[in-house]
Amino acid sequence: MAASPHTAPARTDQQTRPAPAPGALSLDARLAATEAAMTVRLDEAAVAHEVRTAHLSTEPVDLADVITVPLTPTLQPQPQQLPATPVAALLERARARMEADGWCAGALTDERGAVCLLGAIRKEADGNRGLEADAASVVLDAIRRRFGDHVDSVPSFNDAHGTGRIPLRMLDQAASLADARGL
Repeated sequence: MAASPHTAPARTDQQTRPAPAPGALSLDARLAATEAAMTVRLDEAAVAHEVRTAHLSTEPVDLADVITVPLTPTLQPQPQQLPATPVAALLERARARMEADGWCAGALTDERGAVCLLGAIRKEADGNRGLEADAASVVLDAIRRRFGDHVDSVPSFNDAHGTGRIPLRMLDQAASLADARGL
């Protein structure tokens, strides 16, 4: 295509930019080198972050474990009110036993004497299978209220945890539930 007399010839980048000095890098080469250096630094920072945070727990924190504020300010501690119903009293004793003996998973009682949810209830029921069944039923209701209907049983819920923190809390909530139901 021939250039018309009214149009200027097309300019190329080589015509508008001065030629680089001999041995100097072009702008594109310098940008590529800077990008490569930044990629290396970001990769090193990511590895350092992984190393520094590898020991941190990935289990979510429940605010109920962190924040304990009384609902009403009091100057004198209020006396502990014991549950008035048999199932609620059994669940309170089971919670106290689990706190004292320790928590375990995979067995009702382990070799150290630690107990699971059902093991604590069974020991405190002292052979009363009807009271034990009622207590286990209330615990399962409390668990399902909090975690959903997909929980199959008290033992499966207990064994799904790595610590006794949540099973202990479920015994406490179940005791309140049993007391409210008059069981």
